[in-house]
Amino acid sequence: MKMDIDKLKDKLTQEQYDVCVLGATEAPFTGDLLHNKKSGVYVCTVCGQKLFSSHTKYDSGSGWPSFYEAMDDKKIELKEDNSLGMHRTEVVCGNCGSHLGY
Repeated sequence: MKMDIDKLKDKLTQEQYDVCVLGATEAPFTGDLLHNKKSGVYVCTVCGQKLFSSHTKYDSGSGWPSFYEAMDDKKIELKEDNSLGMHRTEVVCGNCGSHLGY
């Protein structure tokens, strides 16, 4: 599935669009899901694909929700990112390519 950019501008908030489509980063310690302790499944904001179980969520101290395992390795894609003078691994939705974090 490829993202339809025009439809996403209507569906997402500006911050969601900036993060999911443009690869921006929300400010640490500000996200609604950071301290969420409810059992359930975390899904892609863009396409709704099930990505992570709440049972694999942990507090990394980074200021963003962190997971040690995807529900299925095919649900996410890992991309090497050497921008900004550092080596990171970007995590994107395996279905629509939406930026999920690092």
